Amino acid sequence: MFSYMMSGFAVGMSLIVSIGAQNAFVLKQGLKQQHVFWVCVICALSDSILILLGVLGFARVIEHYPDIVIFSKYIGAGFLFYYGLRHAISAFKSTEVLAPSGQLTEHFLQVLMICLAFTWLNPHVYLDTVILIGSISTQYALGKWWFALGAVCASWFFFFSLGYGAKILTPWFQHPKAWKILDAIIACTMWGVAVSLILSI
Repeated sequence: MFSYMMSGFAVGMSLIVSIGAQNAFVLKQGLKQQHVFWVCVICALSDSILILLGVLGFARVIEHYPDIVIFSKYIGAGFLFYYGLRHAISAFKSTEVLAPSGQLTEHFLQVLMICLAFTWLNPHVYLDTVILIGSISTQYALGKWWFALGAVCASWFFFFSLGYGAKILTPWFQHPKAWKILDAIIACTMWGVAVSLILSI
């Protein structure tokens, strides 16, 4: 049982730690210290649902209806290009208040919708959770639910560590240049993922 959970945890962590649009968003919310708890909950809960769907066999459904993935790639790429543009503009603005304490608080519903979009409009999430983790879980037969639990725990551990651990970096982000660099990196990350989505269609 424990070995199944640890295997699931290891697989989950290996898939989630890569730099992506969702992780960049969680990091920035953590630095701004705005709605961190709910952002982490939404990301982790969404991942948990997708992982469980994968273990239940929904990977076969996606494989039989590839148009769903293709459609989500177009929508996801469009969203990422737009959000990347927003960060690119922020990186070049010199009049914006960039210190964490001076950041304008974004409306909760706005943050909620953006967070959901980063998760559910990102085809990579489906490939990693539903298809990959779902496929790997079949190797564990009766232990697949313990494997899934380990992967779910990895998601919750990672997002909360990223969201609340971002405070450690706060001293470096008291300077406008640090925020400009972060915005530029996030913009490039968003655009890079968007291009990869388009090229994979």
